[in-house]
Amino acid sequence: MAADAPTILATSGGWALDDRLRWRVGALTDLAVELSGVTGRAPRVTFLGTACGDNPALYHEFYGAAQRRGIAGSHLQLFPMPNVDDITAHLLEQDVVWVWGGSVAGLLAMWRLHGVDRAMRTAWEAGVVLTGVSAGSICWHVGGTTDSFGPELRPIDDGLALLPWSNGVHYDSEEQRRPLFHSLIADGTLPAGYATDDGAGILYRGTEMVGAYAERDGAGAYFVERGADGTAVETELPVTRLG
Repeated sequence: MAADAPTILATSGGWALDDRLRWRVGALTDLAVELSGVTGRAPRVTFLGTACGDNPALYHEFYGAAQRRGIAGSHLQLFPMPNVDDITAHLLEQDVVWVWGGSVAGLLAMWRLHGVDRAMRTAWEAGVVLTGVSAGSICWHVGGTTDSFGPELRPIDDGLALLPWSNGVHYDSEEQRRPLFHSLIADGTLPAGYATDDGAGILYRGTEMVGAYAERDGAGAYFVERGADGTAVETELPVTRLG
């Protein structure tokens, strides 16, 4: 199956704490699976922990969460070498690609080294739903704010740019995020973009934002652009609550 248009669900969530596992699949990731249109079989979801250096424990946790959710899980790792012969073919076999958080700068460097950037574009254009959290959200955009370089947030502006927007994550939980995102858009370092509180996500069909969703009460989503006076203008978006 494939989505009926190139689809990205960029989030600051998609997972939830669990009483039996370390974490489980969250409502935002459930939405990504739904958007893929798969019926009559277990959805195929591949998981990328590149931004965490392909930590084996993270993949172990993913497979536990996938089994509990009824997902046919797989993973794509790049350390110490790719675990599949053909990365593009692997991605095209999936219904959903789920990218975890961590270092977005490290993720982008490794993806480009191994051609994952090109493979992701091919999969996106073919209708494989792309989703992810934090670094796995920023990566699809032109750029955003990141702690990849240290505890003080810095801009990153060399994302995959499948989407022509910037992206702000963890908007309500990390105090540096909102003011830096505003200043980078105001001074032209980043283009206008979309931001999400923890537990919220932005849905794009093609390159157009078509909805905002939240799996946590109170989580919001926002559009930030440069105003006529050269300052950042933030608009809160209507949010559909999941579950």
